[in-house]
Amino acid sequence: MRLENVVKSYGRGETAVRAVAGVSLAIAPREFVAIVGPSGSGKSTLLHLMAGLDLPDAGQVFVGGKSLQALSDDAVTVLRRRQIGVVFQFFNLLPMLTAEENVALPLVLDGVRLRAARPRACAMLERVGLGHRAKHRPDQLSGGEMQRVAIARALVTGPLVLLADEPTGNLDSHTGEEILALVREMAERHGQAVVMVTHDARAAAHAQRVLAMRDGRVERADAR
Repeated sequence: MRLENVVKSYGRGETAVRAVAGVSLAIAPREFVAIVGPSGSGKSTLLHLMAGLDLPDAGQVFVGGKSLQALSDDAVTVLRRRQIGVVFQFFNLLPMLTAEENVALPLVLDGVRLRAARPRACAMLERVGLGHRAKHRPDQLSGGEMQRVAIARALVTGPLVLLADEPTGNLDSHTGEEILALVREMAERHGQAVVMVTHDARAAAHAQRVLAMRDGRVERADAR
């Protein structure tokens, strides 16, 4: 993934706020990058731009060598579905579906028959240590288990990039450590670049590189 001089503002005129102010960076396969900064620093906006959930006012976002700005809305949707996995703080699992069905959902939305999607979903649940919970619904799982399901769902399509928005924010410290170790292990095993937004210094310590944002800019980059 690569960003070139990305700019994003909200509002107009004197009330306009520049949330991202000319950020350029590149993230290599298997690299784990954490983005930290105070509230309002632009880190969540930057993650949304990386995910293709929003488009920059200027600059370009490249995923797999393709500029999101050069694609149609439909093409961006397909690219996001196949090449970008996202893990959220609040898990965002569908409560009426089992763990297996939640993980299979991105495949089904991409046109894979449920019969073919189920074994792939089960295999991914096995990889995150939840094969024995495949038939359980979210309300039958712990917070850590729900986040493992969310990680399996994000990775089941074999994306190029895994984006995580405060993935340990709703977990106790011990479970959070386990989840971060799992994210790093899965990325190293399957080759994804990982970008995590977090306010937690302990979570950021799991990354190989930490980008500190303030006022829409990356003001510091620390390699570990």
